[in-house]
Amino acid sequence: MGRLLVLEGLDGSGKSTQTERLKQTLEAAGQPLRQIKLPDYDHPSSALVKQYLAGDFGSDPAAVNAYAASSFYAVDRVASFLLDWKADYEAGTLVLADRYTTSNPIYQMTKLPKEEWGAYLSWVRDFEYGKLELPEPDLVIFLDMPVEVSQKMMTGRYEGDEGKKDVHEKNVRFLEACREAALYTAEQWGWNVVSCADGDAPRSIASIAEEVYLLSAKLIETEACTWQNH
Repeated sequence: MGRLLVLEGLDGSGKSTQTERLKQTLEAAGQPLRQIKLPDYDHPSSALVKQYLAGDFGSDPAAVNAYAASSFYAVDRVASFLLDWKADYEAGTLVLADRYTTSNPIYQMTKLPKEEWGAYLSWVRDFEYGKLELPEPDLVIFLDMPVEVSQKMMTGRYEGDEGKKDVHEKNVRFLEACREAALYTAEQWGWNVVSCADGDAPRSIASIAEEVYLLSAKLIETEACTWQNH
């Protein structure tokens, strides 16, 4: 089997940028890989996810319970795995994922009382890795960006048009709860946490990228991959 490296982070954390930077650095060092981005909005399997994010089931994320919403995303992941990257993964390729099963605890667990968080994490592990037979990540890196900083970044991304934010992005209280859930899951599941802010300002893209790379290099285990050379 291959190896699965996942970058996670709340909306506005710079996750897509860091995933692309990491891909370029690894490829420059001679490391073959497949990059995937989830949900797969270009595939019909994401239909329910798109309806959910558009607010078709209710403008409040809690309108769809944690287990139902988690299933929307899980089905899309199964389709992506079976149709897109399973063959490469089973052939030994490194797969670099921008979001994965790890997103469900971040965004859905907040809908449950904290005393149920442990049970939910057990359900996710059994449902996605057990019953759905999705591969478990070998390394997860969580980009921890405070919500007040990420909101400023998203506002800039949408050129001040708050209406462009989806049902998750526009709900600040929900995102703050998601960050708490993410840090809880990171502790429970052994994720690597990279702080992406320095006070009330984001760290530089380059400094975050270096830290992400050095964590990834431990998984790659190749002497050819050295930050100093790239």
